[in-house]
Amino acid sequence: MQLPDPPLLVVTDRRQARRPLAEIVGSALAAGCRFASLREKDLPQDEQILLARSLLALSRRHGARLMLHGDAALAKLAGVDGVHLPAGANAEAARELLGPGKLVGLSIHTVTEAAAIDPAFADYAVAGPAFETPSKPGYGPEIGRRGLRGMAAAARVPVLAIGGINAARIGEVIAAGCAGIAVMGGIMRANDPALEVKALAASLGGALAAKV
Repeated sequence: MQLPDPPLLVVTDRRQARRPLAEIVGSALAAGCRFASLREKDLPQDEQILLARSLLALSRRHGARLMLHGDAALAKLAGVDGVHLPAGANAEAARELLGPGKLVGLSIHTVTEAAAIDPAFADYAVAGPAFETPSKPGYGPEIGRRGLRGMAAAARVPVLAIGGINAARIGEVIAAGCAGIAVMGGIMRANDPALEVKALAASLGGALAAKV
């Protein structure tokens, strides 16, 4: 399944957010983002579903796709556009549950995990942390350009880089073979999320065009 255009995934984190999540996601979508994921796995399931449905209404207005980080069954209950699974999760089971019309993504941290992804079940992978980032201090050392290049080459699905991504570094990750980017803290903490999304999208568009 084709990823949203631009291949810029905004991932939520209410603990870093300077504004309500609906306001941040709404601003990102209005600025051109068409791909977002609710990542609030510590919330009770009923709260995640309510929050997901509120963000889904925003997504529909902009023709965007909304994912839910964590559990495929919960994503199905919430009625969102797909699930983003943790590294090592069962993408085949998620695909069977959600059906062919939904997106299934996987987090990856190693080349081995990248190579293990079956494109019959998963649509994309998110590799990180690409660079040092305060958003995910416990996820190990940065992958760096060499690590991203290895994962992008090993994976049979598009790879998005996450972690320490800003407009100045997008060229590096695209040159390493990544198909796009995922951003969490940079947008959650931004004084102006719309302005941040526009800068990222412009840099991403330029890097992808230069690669063709």
